[in-house]
Amino acid sequence: MTRSPAAAERLLATGEVELLGRMPWSSNATFLAEVTGPCPPPPDGPATVKAVYKPHRGERPLWDVPDGLYQREVAAYRLAGALGWDLVPPTVFAEGPLGIGSLQLFVEADFEQHYFTLLEDERHHHQLQRICAFDLVANNTDRKSGHCLLDDDGHIWGIDNGLAFHAEFKLRTVIWEFGRQPVPEDLLADLRSFCDRPLPQDLADLLDPFERDAMKTRARALVQDGCFPVDHTGRRYPWPLV
Repeated sequence: MTRSPAAAERLLATGEVELLGRMPWSSNATFLAEVTGPCPPPPDGPATVKAVYKPHRGERPLWDVPDGLYQREVAAYRLAGALGWDLVPPTVFAEGPLGIGSLQLFVEADFEQHYFTLLEDERHHHQLQRICAFDLVANNTDRKSGHCLLDDDGHIWGIDNGLAFHAEFKLRTVIWEFGRQPVPEDLLADLRSFCDRPLPQDLADLLDPFERDAMKTRARALVQDGCFPVDHTGRRYPWPLV
């Protein structure tokens, strides 16, 4: 990612959104878009970027998840920022061609790679453990293998975070290989800092009181245990896996 997160946020939030096409295999309406900012271009990058646009009106109602998944996409980005973890691409609210929704910077990735292939290279394990810890705190119910993207710089991003933050524990993820392993100390230090501070207001505003309390409880439990959990049921997997 060549531009700073702050610069990407500004461009996404203020640029003009043009739809390029619908993204395949998405259960909700998801579009590839081009976002064009002011001219002349800013000094930290081009004035045009690709982004993933998820309009509110394109969401399928779910009986066990509150309305407004696009807000959860933004909340995931803000949670990653609160943890100090650069793992969710810049994501903002935007008024696009189909109304209000989320707009996330498109990751130019090697789409032949995903969690199961990345796991084979031990060099990626720390980044994958960070995503694992993030999903535990966020209560992600849909971490598929294809939601872990490797960019040209070797950085792994976690995308599609809308099904998260429920007050009930509903974790569903493909990342179970680190079960019983210690959480790396640098991640624990970040989690302790997160637990000791009030939630940033821009994150707190997107969650109800029960969701906020449950998120802090999950973070504290992970710190206290110090190890990644094990799925004893064998059922906490999303479908499809990739």
